[in-house]
Amino acid sequence: MIPQPRMYFTASTSPAATGALDELTRRYGQTPLEEADVIVALGGDGFMLETLHKLKGRNLPVYGMNRGTVGFLMNVFSPEDLPRRLAEAEEEIINPLSMRARTVSGDIREELAINEVSFLRQGAQAARLRIFVDGKLRLEELVCDGAIIATPAGSTAYNYSAHGPILPIGSDVLALTAVAPFRPRRWRGALLPKTAVVRFDVLDPAKRPVMADADGRSVRDVVSVEVLSQPAICHRILFDPGHGLEERLIREQFV
Repeated sequence: MIPQPRMYFTASTSPAATGALDELTRRYGQTPLEEADVIVALGGDGFMLETLHKLKGRNLPVYGMNRGTVGFLMNVFSPEDLPRRLAEAEEEIINPLSMRARTVSGDIREELAINEVSFLRQGAQAARLRIFVDGKLRLEELVCDGAIIATPAGSTAYNYSAHGPILPIGSDVLALTAVAPFRPRRWRGALLPKTAVVRFDVLDPAKRPVMADADGRSVRDVVSVEVLSQPAICHRILFDPGHGLEERLIREQFV
């Protein structure tokens, strides 16, 4: 008999997720977070990201069950035999990006992003961005609706919708993808080493304001943003055997 780990269940506010929370806690109990061996997150991908951000520094694995829509980071929901599924689960380690944004008023805001850091025009006019990589000017001017730096784990999200590449989960690269680029007209983005430090300067921020966003945490009216990977921070995600991120990233390219 497989011993039952100490599980802490958490759920989004959707009826499907709260109903699952009630069912699972009745069946398996609810361990206080401070005493838990594993976190079971019930919801969609957005709730999984929210859970990982809240758990930063706790070094606890998170096993998600899909009670949302897409569920790319989640496992199939079933209340049956959860201790066995947890015992057999495969672990993936994800390192987030850090975003350090400076605003027009001089404020500094720092956030972490598991999926991507994105830049979007705030008004009717296109953004004008200047891009540096490791202190070297790489693109004098990118006129666009925005730009994205995505991790391998986040490469199938907003990055993929903007026609960016899907990155293998074990690759030490980041995807830099333009959103609706106007100039250079045929610029397709870039693949950068995971160690790269990328800086975006906003040209003409008064006339063409830009916001920066790290997994839904937004900073408006930025003038410069620095983005780099944080290998010292590790998020642990559990997947059912044969359904880990590597398999999902490959499968996503053939649908």
